[in-house]
Amino acid sequence: MIWLDRLSPTQRGHLAMLCFSGLVAGSFSLGSMAARFIDPAAITVMRFALAGTLVGATAALTRGISRSAWDAPWRYLVLGGLLAAYFVLMFKGLQTAAAVPTAAVFTLTPVMAAGFGWLILRQITTTRMAVALVIGAAGALWVIFRGDLSALMRLEIGRGELIYFVGCVSHAIYAPMVRKLNRGEPAVVFSFGVMTAGFVLLCLWGGRAVAATDWSGLPPIVWICLIYVSIAASALTFVLLQYAALRLPSAKVMAYTYLVPSWVICWELALGRPAPPLNVLGGVILTALALLLLLKDEAA
Repeated sequence: MIWLDRLSPTQRGHLAMLCFSGLVAGSFSLGSMAARFIDPAAITVMRFALAGTLVGATAALTRGISRSAWDAPWRYLVLGGLLAAYFVLMFKGLQTAAAVPTAAVFTLTPVMAAGFGWLILRQITTTRMAVALVIGAAGALWVIFRGDLSALMRLEIGRGELIYFVGCVSHAIYAPMVRKLNRGEPAVVFSFGVMTAGFVLLCLWGGRAVAATDWSGLPPIVWICLIYVSIAASALTFVLLQYAALRLPSAKVMAYTYLVPSWVICWELALGRPAPPLNVLGGVILTALALLLLLKDEAA
């Protein structure tokens, strides 16, 4: 991977988020197939347990986990709570919402991240970035309301999408909070602390759901989804997000969520599921345009 050494820290941050968007997209498609078979709290507890074990082992074998990494453990509780809320509400929303509209809700997070980035870190959004965020939000709304203007005017949004939107608020707060609360810890070590705290909080809240689940009777899709979201869409994406958040502004970190609906469509087709209606593609194109505008702003 000599070419990686030639990239600047900013370029590596962008590469991390490109990988992040593709991996996250898979959790929407697989999650929508598995969500109706298991309680959202139960699968999220197991997700944090498996992902935390993997990241913890990686941290111990590479960077090592120093005692100083555990200074001010309240930081991990704050961040772990935000991510735990996001993942629980994601699976709760996927019980009634389809994968592509739910992914479109996720693309509203850059707008919220820009706002929270200013409130928490006083990060300034340029005019070009603001235009890109508005275009991306418009594309997201297009997909959520399936290109039906009358449905938008009546605010006909599904219950699942609304539940997931609350989770996305937590995710948008998370990005600037990482930069504010990190004290120089490596991304993999910091991720382990966040996962550990999130697991503890989830056990306190959803321990009964774990005990009540008939794990031996679950269909294979649940186990496939659990393994994927634990390794690819949790362990890897946690580290990628931490890495990028320390090198890019919060709004640009979350800007890569604009690619998620496009990735989800690819996942849906690869899994043999029907493609979304053609009138949805206009919104997907707008979200891709928003990402290009943000990247052009970076180059400028």
